Amino acid sequence: MYQVLRPSHSTFETLRGVRLHLRHWGQPQAQQPPVLLLHGWMDVSASWQFVVDALRTPRLCIAPDWRGFGLSTAAHLDVAHAPPPYGLGDHYLFADYLGDLDALIERVNQRLGRALDAPVDLVGHSMGGNVAMLYAGVRPQRVRRLVNLEGFGLPATDPAQAPRHLARWLDELAALRRGDIVLKTYRGRHGVAQRLMKTNRRLPPERALWLAQHWARPTDPTQPDGEWVILGDVAHKVRGSQPYRLDEVLAIWAAIEAPVLAVQASDDSLAQWFPRGEHSLAEYHRRLQVVRHCRIAHVNDAGHMLHHDQPQRVAELIEQHLA
Repeated sequence: MYQVLRPSHSTFETLRGVRLHLRHWGQPQAQQPPVLLLHGWMDVSASWQFVVDALRTPRLCIAPDWRGFGLSTAAHLDVAHAPPPYGLGDHYLFADYLGDLDALIERVNQRLGRALDAPVDLVGHSMGGNVAMLYAGVRPQRVRRLVNLEGFGLPATDPAQAPRHLARWLDELAALRRGDIVLKTYRGRHGVAQRLMKTNRRLPPERALWLAQHWARPTDPTQPDGEWVILGDVAHKVRGSQPYRLDEVLAIWAAIEAPVLAVQASDDSLAQWFPRGEHSLAEYHRRLQVVRHCRIAHVNDAGHMLHHDQPQRVAELIEQHLA
């Protein structure tokens, strides 16, 4: 199995009524802000381990499990003993990730003896990259530099689509209540690793086995070779209730003051997700033009999980940009 070079330690912080799990690497460095690493949808904070191990210069890195992922959940639930799914409700609002990040930055700064609004560096992957971009536009004074790994945003919606969008959201809530929306289970840690490698053909077995123990857990702790379930609330599979309002997103991106590095993999994930052209890399590049200080970098021989496929290259790009 993968051998960790820089072990992490965990803490828990209750923010906005949610018990968030935080993974920490390194120690505070003089004249350097902490780096917050923001994972993507149906992922966990441990996903950053390979990149942290590849950093040449140690930095204080802190990665939360977003609400309802990993070991983060509602404050009144103990995820160490409560069987999944461990829900915060029947759906999630994207704005809550911004609220959680805002409160987290204040708490991290408080713990480090910094001013509550002292700027930090943000690195986000996929959903985490989208959160980071929005946050940097809403709270520009709190972000020094930003690295966005494949946080492409979503296809633009038309206001006329709102009735159908909300109707489909209600239908999915009903399906969740009926138990029609579920998370798959896998046989043992090796079964979880096989699932990860099926999604990502470049993921080596030793990394997949290491990730499996953080990405999922046995439904019965006394049967480690039995069924394992993903550490994520099934309610995350319900679509968001709000349409993607591109005009609002672009207005927020235009307010970003921090230098932004937008990193994309050689595999075109958008072409796979939206084969009918609802969203594309060309459209994403057009959107990035509203960001005042932005450059684009590419990672070869990598897919959407580029921080797993090429952690050394991703770490190099992060270090260059944060320097």
